[in-house]
Amino acid sequence: MDSFFSLARWMPGLVSLLSYRRAWLLPDVRAGISVAAVALPVAIAYAELTGVGAIVGLYSCILPMIVYALFGSSRQLIMGPDAATCAVIAAVVTPLAAGDAARHWQLVMTMTAMTGFWCLIASRLKLGILADFLSRPILMGLLNGVAITIIVGQLSSVLGFTFTQSGLIERLLAVPSYAAQVHLTTLGISVLTLVVMLLSRYFRPQWPSSLLALAIAALLLWLGGPERLNVAVVGSLNSGLPDFQIPEFPPGLIRELVLPALNLAMVSFVSMMLTARSFAAKNGYDIDADTEFRALGMANIASAFSQGFAISGADSRTAVNDANGGKSQLVSIVAALAIAMVTFFLTTPLQYIPTAALGIVLILASFSLTDFRGLWALHKSDRSAFWLAWVTFISVLLMGVIPGIALAVLLGLFQFLRNVMRPTDHLMGMNDDGIVHTMGRNEEVKAITGVLIYRFNSPLTYFNAAYFKRRVLLLLASEPEPAKSVIIDAVACFTHQDISVMTMVGELHKELKRKGVHMVMAGRRGQMTQWLKQAGIRVGEEGIFVYPDLYQALRMTHSYQEHSADSTASSMETDHVTATYSRGVKR
Repeated sequence: MDSFFSLARWMPGLVSLLSYRRAWLLPDVRAGISVAAVALPVAIAYAELTGVGAIVGLYSCILPMIVYALFGSSRQLIMGPDAATCAVIAAVVTPLAAGDAARHWQLVMTMTAMTGFWCLIASRLKLGILADFLSRPILMGLLNGVAITIIVGQLSSVLGFTFTQSGLIERLLAVPSYAAQVHLTTLGISVLTLVVMLLSRYFRPQWPSSLLALAIAALLLWLGGPERLNVAVVGSLNSGLPDFQIPEFPPGLIRELVLPALNLAMVSFVSMMLTARSFAAKNGYDIDADTEFRALGMANIASAFSQGFAISGADSRTAVNDANGGKSQLVSIVAALAIAMVTFFLTTPLQYIPTAALGIVLILASFSLTDFRGLWALHKSDRSAFWLAWVTFISVLLMGVIPGIALAVLLGLFQFLRNVMRPTDHLMGMNDDGIVHTMGRNEEVKAITGVLIYRFNSPLTYFNAAYFKRRVLLLLASEPEPAKSVIIDAVACFTHQDISVMTMVGELHKELKRKGVHMVMAGRRGQMTQWLKQAGIRVGEEGIFVYPDLYQALRMTHSYQEHSADSTASSMETDHVTATYSRGVKR
């Protein structure tokens, strides 16, 4: 039994396959073939984007898809080449390779292996929470910027010229100067590919439009002859198994690739989890983030050692899987075997695929990454998210993919720190039924005379303790009538023991005591009492009062005020509030 649970923890996909249902076989085979039909042309196109041979794109599909089927927890997710990951690899490796094709391929494999190792380390450290680290607005800005970068970069392939500029802005400014260099035959192939793909998607959306378009373009080039038409094509491919090369890890190279590989692991994982979670929710099951981190790492290492490049969760191919009724991880295995058949036995037709047609496939794939309407919609719903998204987007365009990703990670960190260091807070009051609510727009909730109830909506730690103290004193000073007691909702903010926080609490208590204000903690009575005593802060009379919850704190506070009231009016008001509170407790 222990061995079964261990197997389920390490290889959830294999456990799922061991309990396979016969009724799933037909839909899984159908979905696997459909996925392979979509993945084949996309893999070749992304290989061109990465700067390696077309056959490498196929290598990057076969073994990684099988590995993920065994180690992944998602039943729908399809692993494979991804536009964002390929763009990142190309941006890092191209300047390091300095035009050496063999070194370029070697660097690609090395970076892919390092990305996989980063994922394994993150899984070991239980860092699946990083799936929530890059917020949706930051990821939107990042993907939109990557998409525009890819689209502009593919203009040269589509129009038949070669950019001499490396930066995006420089290329955009130089486009008019390349007008005279446009190759009309290449442009014609590009237009034909675009028309076939658009018509196929409109009239036969269930067909693999990219595969159909590339097949027609390759047929035309085979009939006309690529040399005679002077159109660039993929060229001859070596079928069969690749010549095995072990990725190199010299110290100097590691220094160059360690941070880009870390960035790539982060972006790949976050993007993959968005896809995996959406399809898991749609199909009614859960996935484990740490398991997915490990599966992504294993798949990337498998890709590196099969001479491929970095891969991630492919949303378009996952959608194809789901649309064709795929039920289990067997879909990935069927698709991998289908791609392997082409790789080992049917590579001859692939050599006639024009690079212009691949450029169109990449451009249309990149358009699926864009969501400018969603970016602009943030302007109305969340101004902060709007600016985060657009700053990330513009940074990718101006600074490049790698600096843009680094900035996106920093923005995610700064956003988190800002939310923790300067969180929202609320004053609380009571309605006529004796129920405690936050005060604000709800006019039925009234402040309790003589009592300030404060909720701080973030865990207290050393870097927001001073802010907490300032907020309490500021709110206390702004009260229209002097408060005799300050009740702090300890459940919301005292989540762990921190010596800096306890020091701040002691200082705040002394300052409130000088003002004649009692300090009360509501919630976490046992923990709070222990933490306060360990910090040398008195609890009870002449110290901080600690009660199990807000209602108990209110009742005891009003009882205390009742005994110390100086006027009948004050006593009558206290009796009224206490009675109202009692009605709320009974409810």
